[in-house]
Amino acid sequence: MNFKKDIDHIKIGRFLIYSLLLIKINLNYMYLITRALIAIIIAEHFYFLWLEMFVWTTRGPKVFTHIPAALFKETKTMAANQGLYNGFLAAGLLWSFFIKDSNWQNNVSLFFLSCIIVAGLYGAYSVSKKIFFIQALPAIMAMSLSFFI
Repeated sequence: MNFKKDIDHIKIGRFLIYSLLLIKINLNYMYLITRALIAIIIAEHFYFLWLEMFVWTTRGPKVFTHIPAALFKETKTMAANQGLYNGFLAAGLLWSFFIKDSNWQNNVSLFFLSCIIVAGLYGAYSVSKKIFFIQALPAIMAMSLSFFI
């Protein structure tokens, strides 16, 4: 018997096992970070729902100072419609938290994150560049992270 070779094989085996455990631990952290970012996006979109559906004429002028105050009453129905859609996006992402199958959970998250990215890019193009940073960028970050879990 060659103890030196056996010890070397044991060391290599331990190294591989520890490496795999470390990768699994890091993937768990990546999963938690991704889900935390998605939770922030959910909160953000429920805030949009509340702002656009329920307090558009009172709180809206304070948030969107570049829009003339007179337009808030006229655009109340349009804003409520936007708020409803933001609520659907938030609800879809929230739903993904209750899905047990990890592949299905990831696919549902990716779908709703994709919708948010498209809406954020269009909003940045058509309304304000700030929308990219507020809406699209967090979703892009969450989607990017989800490819590592």
